[in-house]
This record gives sequence, C-alpha cells and structure tokens, in this order.
Amino acid sequence: MINRVVLVGRLTRDPELRTTGSGISVATFTLAVDRQFSNAQGERGADFISCVIWRKAAENFANFTSKGSLVGIDGRIQTRSYDNKDGQRVYVTEVIVDNFSLLESRRDREARIQNGGYNQPAGNNSFPASNGTPIANSNPAPAPAQPQDPFAGSGDAIDISDDDLPF
Repeated sequence: MINRVVLVGRLTRDPELRTTGSGISVATFTLAVDRQFSNAQGERGADFISCVIWRKAAENFANFTSKGSLVGIDGRIQTRSYDNKDGQRVYVTEVIVDNFSLLESRRDREARIQNGGYNQPAGNNSFPASNGTPIANSNPAPAPAQPQDPFAGSGDAIDISDDDLPF
C-alpha cells in the first residue's frame, strides 16, 4: 500500500507547539494549498489541510515558521476518531509530516511580515534544503534591468487565455 502526501502551501496561523505527558514535542498547523483551477466566477479556491509534526522536527518547524510561511511538506494521511463531550463520534483526517522544507529565505519572510502580506519579494535567491533549512545563494547573478521578451521582434501578437494553459 502507498500513503504519501506532498504539499506546498502557506501556514494559516503560527504552529501550535505542545509537549506530551511523556515529553515528546508535537506541533499542529493548518496549511492553505491553492487549487490549480478557477471556479465559474474566476476565483481560485484553497484547501485548508490539518497537519501534525512530531519530536525535534516539530520544535524546528515551530521555531522557523509563522503565519504565512511558505513551506513544503512530505508525509502521510492518517485518520482517527474520538467521542466528544456530547458523546458524538468525531472523525479527524490529518497529514502526519515526515519532512518539511522552508521555501522562503529568512530575509523574504521578514520582509513579508513587515509588509503585512504574503507576496514573495522579487530577487528571492534561496533554495530549500531537504533538512528543512533554506540555503542562501551566496553568489546571486545581478538582476537584468528589464525582463527579456523572447517574442520581441517577431511581429506577431500572442493571445493566450487561462484556458490554453495546462496548469
């Protein structure tokens, strides 16, 4: 059987870090993952996915992420149930995170927090590492003054709608 989940999204709130009675760290968070297609009104929806991460990875995740952080996670889906205080059975589906990657640099994260938004600043020169820490590009190439147009001088107009794109 295969049970693998790979997601990229933004945290909807700061991770909630707790410790179990036996001293094991656990963090819970919700990841907002944009849907690829627009609805009839042209709006893109998002899925809000509950996630759980354990032990030292939970501590690192809570220390290096906050509301709005762009992260990639790798894990598995798990379901469980319990009886609430009213005696009703409650079913929970969540992703148990095995690995994560920070997909924005500390500089970009701080700029996003300072600006109060989720847009990634231009000139992001960081790349995710498999252990969950960003690696800054120590030798970034200078940004061109203006973007290059690959179709400049062709004389033909390019008309592409969202329906033409495969994603």
